[in-house]
Amino acid sequence: MSVPTLSPEQALALAPDASVAAAGKQLATERSWQGLGRDARAAWGECKGSALYQVRIDLSDLSSKCSCPSRKFPCKHAVGLLLLAASARLPEGSPPAWVEEWLSKRSATAERKAKREATGEAAPPADPEAKAKRSAERHERIRKGLDALSLWMEDLVRNGFAGLEAESSLWSTQAARLVDAQAPGLAAQVQQLASLPGSGPDWPRLMLERLGRLSLVTEAWRRLEQLPPPLVADLRTLVGIPLREEEVAAQGEHLQDTWVVAGQELEDTERVRAQRTYLLGTTTGRTALVLQFAAGPAARFAESFLPGTAFAAELVFWPSAAPQRALVFERKGEVHPWTQAVPTLSLDGLCQRFADELSRQPFRERTAAMLGQVVPGVDGSRRWWLREASGAAIRLGRGDRWRLLALSGGHPLEVFGEWDGEEFRPLSARLDGRLHPLGGSPS
Repeated sequence: MSVPTLSPEQALALAPDASVAAAGKQLATERSWQGLGRDARAAWGECKGSALYQVRIDLSDLSSKCSCPSRKFPCKHAVGLLLLAASARLPEGSPPAWVEEWLSKRSATAERKAKREATGEAAPPADPEAKAKRSAERHERIRKGLDALSLWMEDLVRNGFAGLEAESSLWSTQAARLVDAQAPGLAAQVQQLASLPGSGPDWPRLMLERLGRLSLVTEAWRRLEQLPPPLVADLRTLVGIPLREEEVAAQGEHLQDTWVVAGQELEDTERVRAQRTYLLGTTTGRTALVLQFAAGPAARFAESFLPGTAFAAELVFWPSAAPQRALVFERKGEVHPWTQAVPTLSLDGLCQRFADELSRQPFRERTAAMLGQVVPGVDGSRRWWLREASGAAIRLGRGDRWRLLALSGGHPLEVFGEWDGEEFRPLSARLDGRLHPLGGSPS
């Protein structure tokens, strides 16, 4: 892995928050360490603090482990070591026993996982008749729950939206009913409606659009047996019936490519951390969304992704009429910086892609793409735009727009983000082959 060519910005992108990044910078000096070293597989060192902490990094995927008691991952010591590695300030050497032991455990775990996937090894199958009965019972509960949801939405539209700003329990009550009906996915969507009333001058239109999408789901569920299997898979996901990873591996589309980490977001709550990572295939041009969840601030994500880097891998996509979500089935090579060209879309190509996805999967809310050679700007009405040289333009949504404008300086650049049919929300920008994450507070 070519770690020294990573920029400090890319190394700091692994930090869970700004305080860890700042502390990691302070530790990126040799005087804070002893026993520093690296080889082709790993980097290591012992950081001197209130105790001597053993820190190691697997350079194949940038995973790390530290003996400190921090509940944040990666911790400040791991970030400091990664910064030292990125600046080519680690001497070559042989890893000590505590690093070898960690690497061996990781290799053994990966081998066991590969063996299970190759042989189809899994838990003993459940009684098929009992499983079918449970599935039928749940489908019936969901059907009744969606019938009740349809009536609730019809009453909501019939009575009008006036006064919804004062309703506080309306949404949570209906969401709880959907949870009872074993439709947690739709319950979450109903709960999100609570933030719309009074949120802006066009909130009634947005409310009506959201209710229309929910109505489309309820109508489709009534005709589940008439729909093609990929669309049934989408509906089950929307409602909240998950697939296990082994089921995804068996049923989903497998695709091998070199994947660039093009965009990433982290949502941190008291109970669950969620990471959304977009990968862009350098040959196929396909975009894949990797969702990861961790319970609490101390839990680690299973996969580590560093924006601006790339790796060869086989992905498997969740079954869908327009596949987007994926998991990394097997990595084929080491992580390395990516400064070469990537597939891009014009504004017209972006709209065509979204239209095609909607024609196959009408529940799709957004698509992701790397736009080529666009210029960000703001007009006299303080509306933000992305414009092409042809004069075509689309609205630029919330994000770190001022930083994007500063990176552009009035010149074209590549922008990666999400398009919902009305606004393009930026997640990163590429300039001279270097990717710049657009994190921070939206504006």
